[in-house]
Amino acid sequence: MFEVSVAGSFIAVHAVTISGVDETPHEHDWQVTAVVGNEMLDDDGLVVDFLQLEASLQAVLATLEGTDLNTNDVLNGMNPSTEIVAKYIATELIKRVPSPARVLSIMLTEAPNCIATYRL
Repeated sequence: MFEVSVAGSFIAVHAVTISGVDETPHEHDWQVTAVVGNEMLDDDGLVVDFLQLEASLQAVLATLEGTDLNTNDVLNGMNPSTEIVAKYIATELIKRVPSPARVLSIMLTEAPNCIATYRL
């Protein structure tokens, strides 16, 4: 299995509800790592073109950049936990990664030492 990854970031506000209690809204500089893989390489010896993968990730992150995740329509009213946001990024990136390469995981860092990974 071959794997490649690209990283990106976005700034957004959220307030997670935990056990019925709403956090105070706060901002993060979210850090994202997307891992894409395939069993074989293409004719150019690539899993996927890094530039294409970076552009695809940035297009997904643009839907989150500068928003309040609690009211951002792309999350469909879900509690904007780091786990939910990571799943959203993966779900959207899947639509943009050319087959036969596939998204394997999204690692999303909310704050130092606070990381959620969504694996497909």
